[in-house]
Amino acid sequence: MVTGEALIAYRALLRATRKSFAGDAEMLKASASEIRKKFEENRRVVSGSDIPSLLEEAREATQFISTMIVQAKLNERGGYEVKASQEHAGATLELPTEEMLRTKSVVS
Repeated sequence: MVTGEALIAYRALLRATRKSFAGDAEMLKASASEIRKKFEENRRVVSGSDIPSLLEEAREATQFISTMIVQAKLNERGGYEVKASQEHAGATLELPTEEMLRTKSVVS
C-alpha cells in the first residue's frame, strides 16, 4: 500500500518536472536526480507517522512545481519571455532581472 503511494508520488513529481522544465535538459536531469535522491534517502522509513508526512511533502512539491515554476526562454530579440499556462492562473509571477539571468549564465 505505502509502496504504491510512494511510487505514485514519485511519478507525479517526475511528470511535473518534465512539464515545467520541458526543453531544458540540464534542469530535467538535475531535478530527476534530486527527486530520486530524496526518495532513496527515505526508502527505509517505516514509522507510521513519518510516511504520511513524507507523502504529503511529495504532493506539495508536485503542486508547487506545477503551479509556481515557469521557465523564461530567450527570444530572438535577446530578451526573455515567460508563457504561463492555465495551471499558473492567479499566481503572482516574480521575474528575475536581466542581471540575475546573466549572473546565472556566467556561474553555470
